[in-house]
Amino acid sequence: MSAFGIRPVGHRDIPAITRIYADAVEHGTATFEIESPDQAEMARRLEALLARQYPYLVAELDGAVVGYAYAGSYRSRRAYDWCVEDSIYVAAQFHRRGIGTQLLRNLIAAAQGSGFRQMIAVIGDSAQTASIAVHATAGFTRVGVLRSVGFKHDRWLDTVLMQRPLGVGDSAAP
Repeated sequence: MSAFGIRPVGHRDIPAITRIYADAVEHGTATFEIESPDQAEMARRLEALLARQYPYLVAELDGAVVGYAYAGSYRSRRAYDWCVEDSIYVAAQFHRRGIGTQLLRNLIAAAQGSGFRQMIAVIGDSAQTASIAVHATAGFTRVGVLRSVGFKHDRWLDTVLMQRPLGVGDSAAP
């Protein structure tokens, strides 16, 4: 495999991001979304994140987007402004090649650089052992499991919650 690069997202990446996410929606449990959004909706979501200056990155291999990651609001109330939730999606044929790990490392650095203090991983399905391991390797601690909170692909799914401090974390006020 050639080396892949990580870069900020561009609007030209919407078709690839839409395809990668559609596969995750239709075949996976990383997201609890049931119907795949179209390109217009994915572009709207991208714009909303960029408007609030959240980091959004893509992994590129030989000129093709093979994965993406972004940080977004963990919750909408103002007291949560210093906390972000991460999302990482890698095209199925590129799983287990270190792309998700590199996306997460770069996302953590970007979120820290933006002044965020906590990052939360809300991992769909406790059977997502690869995602749990990637987050643990990046310094996340498992803080809880919400049992059977989603129903997808004819089965009940848990949500694993993991958390990581960013920068000085909670040792000082923002």
